Amino acid sequence: MGIAIVFISNLRFPELRNLKNLYLYWLLLFPHLLFSQNGSNLSVHIKPTDQPIVLDGVLDEAAWTNAQKCSGFHQYFPSDSTLAEGQSEIRMTYDQQYLYIAVKCYSADPRTYSISSLRRDYRGLNNDGITILLDTYGDQTNAFAFGLTPYGVRREALISNGGASRQDFSLSWDNKWTAESKIYSGYWIGEMAIPFKTLRYKEGSKIWRFNAYRLDTHHNERSTLNKIPRNFIIFSLAFSAELIWDQPLKKPGPNISLIPYTTASLSKDHENGQSTTGDISVGGDAKIALTPGLNLDLTFNPDFSQVEVDRQVTNLTRFELSFPERRQFFLENADLFASFGESNARPFFSRRIGIARDTVQDLNVQNKIHYGVRLSGKIDRNWRLGLLNMQTAREQTLGLPSANHTVAAIQRRMFQRSNLSLFLVNKQNTGDAVEDDDRYNRVMGVEYNLASADNRWTGKAYYHRSMDPEFSDEQYAHGLSLQRSTRRLEVNWAHQVVGEGYKVEDGFAPRTGFKKINPAVEYAFYPSNQLINEHGPELSYEHIWDDDRKTDEALSLEYRFNFQNNSRLRMAWVREYTYLFSDFDPSGKDGEPLPEGSDYDYQYYAFEFQSDQRKLFNFEIRSEGGAFFNGRRFNIGGEVNYRWQPKGVFSLDFDYNHLEMPDPYLDADIWLVGPRLDLTFSRSIFISALAQYNSQIENININARFQWRYNPVSDLFVVYTDNYWSDSFRIKNRALVLKFTYWLNI
Repeated sequence: MGIAIVFISNLRFPELRNLKNLYLYWLLLFPHLLFSQNGSNLSVHIKPTDQPIVLDGVLDEAAWTNAQKCSGFHQYFPSDSTLAEGQSEIRMTYDQQYLYIAVKCYSADPRTYSISSLRRDYRGLNNDGITILLDTYGDQTNAFAFGLTPYGVRREALISNGGASRQDFSLSWDNKWTAESKIYSGYWIGEMAIPFKTLRYKEGSKIWRFNAYRLDTHHNERSTLNKIPRNFIIFSLAFSAELIWDQPLKKPGPNISLIPYTTASLSKDHENGQSTTGDISVGGDAKIALTPGLNLDLTFNPDFSQVEVDRQVTNLTRFELSFPERRQFFLENADLFASFGESNARPFFSRRIGIARDTVQDLNVQNKIHYGVRLSGKIDRNWRLGLLNMQTAREQTLGLPSANHTVAAIQRRMFQRSNLSLFLVNKQNTGDAVEDDDRYNRVMGVEYNLASADNRWTGKAYYHRSMDPEFSDEQYAHGLSLQRSTRRLEVNWAHQVVGEGYKVEDGFAPRTGFKKINPAVEYAFYPSNQLINEHGPELSYEHIWDDDRKTDEALSLEYRFNFQNNSRLRMAWVREYTYLFSDFDPSGKDGEPLPEGSDYDYQYYAFEFQSDQRKLFNFEIRSEGGAFFNGRRFNIGGEVNYRWQPKGVFSLDFDYNHLEMPDPYLDADIWLVGPRLDLTFSRSIFISALAQYNSQIENININARFQWRYNPVSDLFVVYTDNYWSDSFRIKNRALVLKFTYWLNI
């Protein structure tokens, strides 16, 4: 905090002075914090079994009687100062192939367990269930998560960056493991069998770290095995127990998985008057464990047609928006590649590979990938490695040359939970049609990520440098962030400098040539009443400028209420300043633009309410209103959900913006509506259908997907897609895809 005060008091907004000294102070001042302990005192010893374990939700094997019982779950919500009302027990054992975990979750009778659907990879507070976190290297930075509901629905996830934010929990990862559960009077039991081949760990290791958390909708309670303070996220890896093996772990043996696929498709481009075309293609992936911690992923002619389509959003800003990565190939150890920089200055953004933008129809389309190679994981407890190489095809209709994409990253653990990383990103255009002055783009950099042992201090410092044939000036980006979090008070400081010449063709940097500071402070009150669980204010400030002048400024005062029934309310007042360095039409309708060089000072309110997600009918509503540049804007949006438990969910996303602008600028009514139906006939057969009406890009999109998981991680997909012009319902394009995948372990 002292650094932030000194920095602000000496800052002159036209330029940043002595930044290198600030980085040095930041790195030298805090190392002593990294050695503090997190207070973990739970140790669990695990012993092997030589008897088979039958996964049936019945703990009648002798191994469960002999296993150490872990109990005494601590309440995380609504309070963190008592033991959980709905207690749980965990037992573990193993053999040469599997790690077995048994859970027994107590509850009062009579009751009905809540579940969103029978679909794998559930998420949300409306799901009863328990999740096991396995930190196999004990670094409290990365972990595997395996979850199970009373109905036997599974989920698996990867946790990165110590579980510091909700974005560090990725459910898109898939792998082979099995589980079953059974409901009894007053409790339910679950049994899991996780192959050692599914996990990454060091051969000969004797100590892992782990934790578990449970969601209990009947008691309106969230609880954890090892206690986690309520001001941190429930899957934070800073607070974990020791899992002690009775003997050093051996290599799991050959670990090779082949995942071939074949697709058959029909498509027609009505917009360009093309006839229906058919295509049959084959390809596949391979996963090869070179060591228990280092994995080699290979892909040949990959096809991602079965991946869920992006949820469209209304964009009233001057800049490009980013969407999350959902493709399986890019997900394991994704933080080694994708977490460098900040959200508005990423040197590598995997969606640049294999996804192109059709600017005529304003839609994302696939850019064919010939092959991909990806080596990632742990070398040992202190070192991690990431290497990626992919070749994309030329897309003549979109003006894209063929290109080779390479990323190399090395990470060294520092102190207990921090790390230092070096990386290189290289995009090399290939083929005879490529001009010499556009042949390559490279970015290299160094980053230091801070995470204290007790999670109270977090942050990062980084410096990046881009290179291309033009060698323009200011080809750099650097920044520093620091967060101090205690039970009641959270203080944040961040600043960032992005040079005008910072160019990242395989990254995400929608804006260059600016400097930014962004301090924020948040306080929490914990009242003792039956209505409000926690409330408090938040004050944040953002100031952006270039070499000539201030370009953006925002001051936000927010107050939040988190209620005992899991509903939430947020209210905010925001004052913004914007200087336009290019013409901009807020309506997006090609009307008269606000002129370059004009500036605007305006203020508005914001409101958001989320109801109790445990209810069959639940909703979220958001609204903003007030001044907008030189006019006014009213916005209302949200989501409405209804569950036919446990078979399906109907949801409706909506967003409406009404713009009133003075002459000669256009008024606008911008609609985005997206009904969605998700049906789960069993734990292996699913149907989802999504329609999206977007008046801003004049498009109606329909996407329907049938999935049959006939074997673990092996699927049959049937995907139907339509796009129409919204004004006339004239069809743009249509496609039908049949895809068959099979996961084969060797």
